[in-house]
Amino acid sequence: MVNFLIFGPPGSGKGTQSVRLAEKFNLLHLSTGDMLRAEIAAGTELGKRMSAIMAKGELVPDEVVIEMIASKIDGAKGYAGFLYDGFPRTVAQAVALEKMLNQRGMKIDCMLVLEVDRDELVKRLVLRAEQSGRPDDKDPAVIDNRIEVYREKTEPIISYFKEKGIYQPVNGVGEIEDIFHRLSDIVVKYLN
Repeated sequence: MVNFLIFGPPGSGKGTQSVRLAEKFNLLHLSTGDMLRAEIAAGTELGKRMSAIMAKGELVPDEVVIEMIASKIDGAKGYAGFLYDGFPRTVAQAVALEKMLNQRGMKIDCMLVLEVDRDELVKRLVLRAEQSGRPDDKDPAVIDNRIEVYREKTEPIISYFKEKGIYQPVNGVGEIEDIFHRLSDIVVKYLN
């Protein structure tokens, strides 16, 4: 099975593009944000703990996310591969994900990185807050913190995967359809 990571700062379009790529290429879309929001909506103990953390724009503990992902992978049948949206967020998480995948005879094949400038990100997040009511997108201080957390904690992963030769930068500005075609052109190469 092929494993794709999709990266980009908050508001870069990872979620939108991931859903489309997963559908087109028969990939299981593993959105850690969606998984955690489902826990919160279900009112589970985990959900209650994570709600407080996410409301501040902070990251969820690694072992929780790896456990959720491993469970999804182990239960998946009939997919061409997996598309990780929003994970890993740190080099330590990347190493943990690689270890978990290696235990299952898999590896990370490609890291897609949507590149979008800060002003465009803020504009998109404010619009998303208006359209979807996501509370983490309404507060400018939380938005700034989320972008800073991404820059400090997540961007080092790009260097980590560049060294492995699987980094693929993608222009994340423009029409949704154009960005989707840019991503699809890369994904199809790994599936053929």
